[in-house]
Amino acid sequence: MLRLTWVQPEDLLGHELRQAAQDGRDASGVERRWREAGGLPPPARAGASPPPQDPRLRALANTLLDELASTQSPLAPLEPTSLPEIKQLTPRPARPALEAKGRAGLGAAPPGIPETKSLHASWLGRAVGCLLGKPVEKLPLDGIRAIAKSTSNWPLNTWFTDRNLPRDVAERHPWNRRSRPTSLAENIDGMPEDDDLNYPLLGLLLLRRHGAEFTTADVAQLWLDELPAGRTFTAERIAYRNLLDGIEPPETAVHRNPFREWIGAQIRADVFGWTNPGDPARAAELAHRDATLTHTANGVYGEMFVAAAIAHAAAPTATTPRTAAPHHRTTPTTITTLTAPTPPTIHTTLNAGLSVIPPESRYAQAIRFGIETARAEPTGTPAGFASVVDTLHARYAHDHHWVHVLPNAALLAAALTHADGDFTGSICRAVSGGWDTDSNGATAGSVAGLLARSPDAIDDRWTTPLKNRLATSVADFDGIGFDELARLTQEART
Repeated sequence: MLRLTWVQPEDLLGHELRQAAQDGRDASGVERRWREAGGLPPPARAGASPPPQDPRLRALANTLLDELASTQSPLAPLEPTSLPEIKQLTPRPARPALEAKGRAGLGAAPPGIPETKSLHASWLGRAVGCLLGKPVEKLPLDGIRAIAKSTSNWPLNTWFTDRNLPRDVAERHPWNRRSRPTSLAENIDGMPEDDDLNYPLLGLLLLRRHGAEFTTADVAQLWLDELPAGRTFTAERIAYRNLLDGIEPPETAVHRNPFREWIGAQIRADVFGWTNPGDPARAAELAHRDATLTHTANGVYGEMFVAAAIAHAAAPTATTPRTAAPHHRTTPTTITTLTAPTPPTIHTTLNAGLSVIPPESRYAQAIRFGIETARAEPTGTPAGFASVVDTLHARYAHDHHWVHVLPNAALLAAALTHADGDFTGSICRAVSGGWDTDSNGATAGSVAGLLARSPDAIDDRWTTPLKNRLATSVADFDGIGFDELARLTQEART
């Protein structure tokens, strides 16, 4: 029997039962019938059960998935998916950073700060953060810490390495199998392919083909044209399967899709922020159109939040922020004299993200919890961040899968807050916190890269191994440089 990751009904049901518990839906009857039939819980970290379950359970699993789909979450009024309903619940969206006539004015940077430099730094930051997290993806938190400590890289401050890694540690905590050949310090040779970079490429291609008026159906068609099915995971793979079955969006996001509130949409947000500098609300609207192909509620908010935050961080400014951030509770922050508008900070950037999502949603609560936990840590040091991570894991690890959007959102917000937007601090904290390490590192790197404002502000140890080269299976982008991606992104600004 073929073992198919992220699509086997007998695995999907277990994930849907967990989602039902999180949503407050009563699934006790379904769970009892599943257990009595011999059904097992879903795999804890892998995409499919090893070995596959009894094939006779598949028909029952599909029946039970459909039954669960008919139940309503009591949280639905606070966590709608439609954009009009979301807007009714949100506070007043963050205003554009610049007052200008027409949308073109939002894209005009003051003299001395070429827009492509900020975009270049953000593309690089996304790649670096992703690559840092790739070899430890799927590892539990204690495994990440054990590897880093045993190779004199704790608190995390540089690439992971296999050099001098004790055999017993390596055997207990093996590297991610697919990433080990391309993502350790000793073998990095350009940026390898990863879905965390494929989706920004697809977003760029989407805007180049359809402009800012694209529809969710345009996103679906682009995926079918340009995205290999094997390069999709979790909710994206389910939606892809649904498209091939003739199901159209937004039904693609809900039909037998227990991953609809996982992190997949959040990693697709950057392009919509990059191309709407200073306009978080507009960026969030575009992100919503993209996200509803695959996600609902908190899964959609993840993409809206990140798009809005990045749009805010991308706002044109007349000066650059510091490139190394002293801790905001212990040392006064010093910047050069500013001319209007005030440059983005990590505080205002995260608030811009919160301004576009329902404030009582679990996603907004996760962001606020991450921020508050980071601020409460007294030392502000990389070592001190471990206690922040422990608090986040105590709250989320038991009830949520490591790819669910809520724990990862809390960690992202905590890492950026605790590092005060500093590039190295942000990506290392995000990755050292576990869960979806490459995705969190990528988004933290994208935001922190924008705040750095230039590739020159990112340490060479991060950028040199990438050799200005990105591998991908998307369209004609294979081998493209990050400087060229910045130029194309600048052209696509709406």
